[in-house]
Amino acid sequence: MKRRWLVIPTLLVLLVISVVLAVSVGADVGKGEVVRVLGHHLAGKAGDVPDATADRIVWYLRMPRALLALLVGGGLSIVGAAMQTLVRNPLAEPYILGISSGASAGASLFYMGFLPPVVSMALSMPVAAFLGGLVSVTVVYLVSRSGRRLSVARLLLAGVAMAALMASVTSFVTLSSPDPDRLRAVLFWLLGSLHKATWSLLPLPAVVTASGLLALLILARPLDAMLIGDEPAHNLGVPVEITKRLLIVLAALVTGVLVAVSGAIGFVGLIIPHAVRSVVGVTHRRLLPACFVAGALFLLWADTAARALLPLEELPVGIITALCGVPFFLILLRRSEYRYT
Repeated sequence: MKRRWLVIPTLLVLLVISVVLAVSVGADVGKGEVVRVLGHHLAGKAGDVPDATADRIVWYLRMPRALLALLVGGGLSIVGAAMQTLVRNPLAEPYILGISSGASAGASLFYMGFLPPVVSMALSMPVAAFLGGLVSVTVVYLVSRSGRRLSVARLLLAGVAMAALMASVTSFVTLSSPDPDRLRAVLFWLLGSLHKATWSLLPLPAVVTASGLLALLILARPLDAMLIGDEPAHNLGVPVEITKRLLIVLAALVTGVLVAVSGAIGFVGLIIPHAVRSVVGVTHRRLLPACFVAGALFLLWADTAARALLPLEELPVGIITALCGVPFFLILLRRSEYRYT
């Protein structure tokens, strides 16, 4: 039991080391210069002024990207853990409500010029993506309601249906575009990318992700009870229907914002909760913080690999998460001692 509580401190130490190493990966800047830049900005060493080019590369390009990877990876992981508890299905993940497909459709419609000019002028690509995800999750929620109750079965089916519908919209829009450059840019975004990260982009996902983690930690006991079923949880005094609605709102908000700033990065919210659950157990008070840090680590290194594997070329990070995550997930499922609950 004591060793389980050491998991989070160990992951935090690895996280700090990984951030330093991640911003050191790449050409044009040596590790000594990286340390000098970080020391200048974080420790306030005014006398040790770094080279201007190194400062721009490390602090203004790589550091925001690394921090965005931490936020997106951590946010998707905690939402994935919450969704698996909500539907009591080990295959659930953050995009189960059709948010990713809706956001992809919104972004494609905007970027390919299929929206009316008046609407396009008032939007940006992240805003269009967020609105597309919001439309999708709203339809899923309305369909899954049964009186005052929220049907988990309808939620799953409606999510699958909306995901298929929005994916068809995205396919139609991209295949109808006569501009190959725009098509490539949209496809790159659809597979997930953090290359547009800036310091000004970080506050919104940081606030939303931190708020989502805090809210889920407050709901940790109701989530523990819901693992055994709605009826037993209700008998234990858990307001099951209210908790379901809160979880859907939190999932929609966190996932919508993260997809809007990074695109649809798959498998993080599916595999990380399983991996962490096998180490720290199913208690959400331990599971959620560990998921956040482990997901942040995973996406940070996946993004580092995406920009370092090919010379003078960058891969969509979603390709790396799939290549690394799927084999690991299959091996994890083969372990005889693995349990979901």
